Amino acid sequence: MTDTQAPDIAGTNPLAAAPQGARTAAGVVTPELVAQLTKGVVGSGRTANHTPFTGEKLADLPESTPGDVRQAFEAARAAQTVWAKVPVRQRAAVLLRFHDLLLERQAEILDLVQLETGKARLHAHEEVQAVAVASRHYGRRAAAYLRPKRHAGAVPALTKAVELRHPRGVVGQIAPWNYPLELSVGDALPAFVAGNAVVMKPDTETCLTALWARDLLIESGLPEGVFQVVLGEGPVVGPELVRHADYVSFTGSTRTGREVAQGAAARLIGVSLELGGKNAMLVLEDADIEKAAAGAVRACFSSAGQLCISIERLYVHESIAEAFLERFAARTRAMRLGNSLAYGADMGSLVGERQLKTVEQHVQDAVAKGAKVVAGGVARPDIGPYFFEPTILDDVEDSMAVCGEETFGPVVSVYRFRDEDEAVQRANATPYGLNASVWTKNARRGLDIASRLRTGTVNVNEGYAPAYGSVQSPMGGMKDSGLGRRHGSEGILKYTEAQTVAQQRLLPMAPSLGMDDEKYAAFMSRSLRLMKAFRFK
Repeated sequence: MTDTQAPDIAGTNPLAAAPQGARTAAGVVTPELVAQLTKGVVGSGRTANHTPFTGEKLADLPESTPGDVRQAFEAARAAQTVWAKVPVRQRAAVLLRFHDLLLERQAEILDLVQLETGKARLHAHEEVQAVAVASRHYGRRAAAYLRPKRHAGAVPALTKAVELRHPRGVVGQIAPWNYPLELSVGDALPAFVAGNAVVMKPDTETCLTALWARDLLIESGLPEGVFQVVLGEGPVVGPELVRHADYVSFTGSTRTGREVAQGAAARLIGVSLELGGKNAMLVLEDADIEKAAAGAVRACFSSAGQLCISIERLYVHESIAEAFLERFAARTRAMRLGNSLAYGADMGSLVGERQLKTVEQHVQDAVAKGAKVVAGGVARPDIGPYFFEPTILDDVEDSMAVCGEETFGPVVSVYRFRDEDEAVQRANATPYGLNASVWTKNARRGLDIASRLRTGTVNVNEGYAPAYGSVQSPMGGMKDSGLGRRHGSEGILKYTEAQTVAQQRLLPMAPSLGMDDEKYAAFMSRSLRLMKAFRFK
């Protein structure tokens, strides 16, 4: 552990060398590309987006008014009625073609993701991986998820019941800036294959990524009208989207999520919300310290900590705390920061001034109240306007903002614990419940502790990727971290309406064969007892 460092000293993290001939923003985001990607956007105003690497403008963009949003929904509804009649296996084939094209042309989208978010290229590739996995999964499994399902009827042999799944219609999707490929098109794929249209509002600063994915889906066979994109300020476009949608999918802050939920509730439409997190990692006394330290770097600093499921609280057993912290700090200080469109950097930039200010305020508040900076703690304007070093804080107390508030940046606080019960209690002592991580050599022990943590996903001996990447399993938050789930059956069935069709045969569900009301009631009572005795479900 180092001595306490003030947050205004020179940084220590090295700069990753940019390869010769590396592409530039001007070389990637050409006027021709912007014109191609924005031609389907309904927008009568003008806006722009910028790259975090330099703060410079990337592209001039159309901006949507409330009237433009209504127009987009009208076009989507017209297209959806035709799309819903396409057999599900043909709809699924679009996703499988998209999967192949995405991997084939990944260099294009990696450049855009980096330019729009400032993240390192390997972290951008995580988005490509996630979308490819979801495309493959729903391309292969959608027909099984959506097929009619027979159920036991009210009366054996007399009643036949079938569950059908119908698309909801037009899904309104509000996507965030931090994972602009995965949290835009990645969430839209199951909606499309279920027979819906989508009107999406991506964050303006990262909209080129979503528009590129839209273009690729259309190339893969998706009808153009089925996927509408609107751009604009959240307070203007967001409520209008909720006002017209048949279902709303939102990923973002808990505060905005509550507003979206209230708007959906007023219209009695469904909503899924993935919101904030203050995720905890527990390192038990029997953990492999080297592997846990390396895993903590991935868990805390991927995408500069701007990941809803990244780790911001690190609980370490007191018997190994010093040894773990020494190794974790050494790895953190060695991380290479970078701003080039190439592999090699371990961490990129924060997305903008607002995130940088939050990170700086949390670190400065903690240091002023007695916390120690073990690594990082400083901005790096020598690399780019929004770079901040990966930061480890020790001796953090409850009174510090970084203890309970979501930082959403490359900052993690380290705490020590004595036994498992204390670690579980402290990990659960938050309004959030999105993700958690447990490190131990004992698999059974890890599963036992995982089951006691009140989070939607828990990863044993990794930070977040295994649970998120297991797309047959549901992923989402408990408590203030959201409603609903993505992935698996829940991730596609939420975009459908369930309908039960029951067919009665031979005898009615009423007195018959000369029975009066009393005899019919007695007959049904005997039948119910027999059904229980014969274990009918």
